[in-house]
Parts: sequence; structure tokens; C-alpha cells
Amino acid sequence: MGCTIIVGGFFGDEGKGKIVAHIAEQDKPSIIARGGVGPNAGHTVVTGDESYGIRMVPSGFVYEPARLMIGAGVLVNPDVLLREIDEVGHRVRERIKVDKRCAIIEKKHIEQDKSDKRLREGIGTTGTGCGPANVERVMRTARQAKDVPELREFLADVPLEVNEAIDRGEFVILEGTQGFGISLFYGTYPYVTSKDTTASQIAADVGVGPTKVDDVIVVFKAYPTRVGEGPFETEMSQEESEKLGIVEYGTVTRRRRRIGYWDGKFAKYSAMINGATMAALTGLDRVDPDCRGVRDYDKLSEKVKEFVRRAEEDVGVPFRLLSTGPGIDEIVDLR
Repeated sequence: MGCTIIVGGFFGDEGKGKIVAHIAEQDKPSIIARGGVGPNAGHTVVTGDESYGIRMVPSGFVYEPARLMIGAGVLVNPDVLLREIDEVGHRVRERIKVDKRCAIIEKKHIEQDKSDKRLREGIGTTGTGCGPANVERVMRTARQAKDVPELREFLADVPLEVNEAIDRGEFVILEGTQGFGISLFYGTYPYVTSKDTTASQIAADVGVGPTKVDDVIVVFKAYPTRVGEGPFETEMSQEESEKLGIVEYGTVTRRRRRIGYWDGKFAKYSAMINGATMAALTGLDRVDPDCRGVRDYDKLSEKVKEFVRRAEEDVGVPFRLLSTGPGIDEIVDLR
């Protein structure tokens, strides 16, 4: 069935975790592998009455037959990872593997991150140590997962396992983190994260070459959001967002998210660089609350259908996944 990459199209918080979990339940991957920066990115997965906020475990963990993997390009904080493995359940301990070459976030990195006034106040870093850890990685002094005894039972050659699965004809999901707008290369520099966040980077993080990728799904949010400092052209005031009933907080930092209107120009550029073959659109229940939980396209209101049509015209790729609520089953799947 091949390989699909799922990434964020705006500034993060687009609902990638929900999209990954939904596709996992529907398409039954043998492996869900996580790329991205590290534990500075949080994903929320809602299934039934359960809600999970995760920072290291891949969001598709709810599909229990899948093996879960963390690619070599990802920074790992062993304390965060081990805590999540214990808290999340879903047989995660039996299923998760960490590439032996992952760089390790240490306490000194977190202290450096939090004590740097420019990073903390000027850039709006999450304080999770990712930037300083990536500095050490570039300088070739960072410790790797193979150097940490607590991770020994989880170590693997992730690219080898992922590529062998693809070659056997199995379906693999590569899960990105954060969003295009805070890519180190293409985002609103210097108000960005410490590495690239596009689909090409996620493939490299996991060790999958471009010829083995079949689909790239870019996830957009009807009302984009941003946590921390930096440009946000379509940002609305807090008063406006509250009138719309939109008040959100970051999964990792718990800081209040800045809310904006749909930005078609930015979305189109994001889709271009990510090489999107299709898009997902979340938060449609914010466009029209009456559409909350709808799963049939014909039952969507004209207001929502028009919003989707306009978004497709803006971006130039088909919008095949239309999220109408936070639950993994609250979605119109047009694939």
C-alpha cells in the first residue's frame, strides 16, 4: 500500500494527531513512524471518552496492531518518553522502537533553553531543550539513544524496519510534528523551531527516500493558530476569537493560542513546498457548530461546503479529510 506522510500546513496545532489516528484506524498501517523535532511538539488524540496529550509517542498508537517507531532525526527526552509509555497504555511498551541514532535531550539542554532570555521571551521557545540539544548534535557532541541504558530495550534500526515493510507492500505512516510556518528553513525566521518541519524532512528523519513516498497529506486548520511570538498575518484579536467561541491552549506549554482567519496564500505556498497530494481541513465545527460530528459530506451545511470549496481553490489540491470535531470518528473521509 506504500507510504503516506502527514504534516502540518500552518503553525502547528492543526489537528495532525487526530488525522493520523483516523487514518491509522481506517487504513491499518503496519508501522507508524514519527519524525520531527522532539518533545517540544504536542499532539492531542481523542478517542471515545479518552483524551491523550502526547509529545513523543506517535499519535497513531490507538491502532494497536501497528508498530510504533521514532526516527533517527528526532530528539528524545528519555524521561518524557518513558513516562508516556507508562501513562498511555495501549500496549505501547511492547510496540515502540527508538532509532539507536536519536540524539538525547539532557537536563542541561532544558536549563539552557529556559535560561536564555532571548529564546524564552523573544522567540517564545517551549523550554523543552530541543534547540540546545540540536546545537550539540550539529557540533557532533550530543549523546545518542544507544548511549542511554534506560532505552536499551527499545532500540532499533528504524530505517531498515520501515523500508523493509514498504518493500513487502505494507502500509506505513510517517507522522510529522509542528507546522510549516515554524520550519527553520521556510518559516517566519527567527521565530521558528530548531529544524525543518516539511514532508521532505520527515521522510529524512525516518530514513525513507523520496521515491518510496506515495502521498503527502498536509493538515490545515479552518482558523489557524499560533503559540509564541512571530508574524501572523491573519491574526484576530482575543475579543474576536472569543466571540467566535475559539479559546485554545497549547498541548505542551499550556500558553493561550493566538487565533487567525484562513490564509489561502500561505496555505498554497505550504502545500507547494510540502508537495501535497491531498489536504485535510480541521475545525469545521468552528465554521458552523451545527456540523459538529457530521460524517457524511451531504449533511454538511452550505456554509461549510463553501468554505471547503474556497480552500481547495486557494491551495490547488483536493481536500479529502474534513474534520468536524476532535474525536477520531468525527470526520468526513472523501478519499
